[in-house]
Amino acid sequence: MAPDATAPDGSEIYFRVGDGERASLVEVHLAAGAVSRAVRHRTVEEIWYVIAGPGRVWRCPPGGGPGETIEVQQGDSLRIPTGWAFQFAAGPTAELRFACFTSPPWPGPGEADPVAGGGLGPPTV
Repeated sequence: MAPDATAPDGSEIYFRVGDGERASLVEVHLAAGAVSRAVRHRTVEEIWYVIAGPGRVWRCPPGGGPGETIEVQQGDSLRIPTGWAFQFAAGPTAELRFACFTSPPWPGPGEADPVAGGGLGPPTV
């Protein structure tokens, strides 16, 4: 099945719930060995639930600093607060998939700003 969209970070997006006024839900796929582009969201907060992995997630609060890298696997969850930079990578042999709950609902392509120098290295998507 082809993705419904490509996210600003380069991952594949599959729409699950998008008609709400307060939140939306998508499924995100990143191919084995792939590294996303680093981005920062202007207005939305996200909660991720890992459906399949493993993978790594780098996130950094506004104002910089080194940020943190989290190892994730199936069943893990994490939060990407509004304004935080983030980047993610799939493990070398398996696709990374996660449910992404966004509040408020995703407003469109202008929501994500690119971030130079994410914590997981150069993007591959």
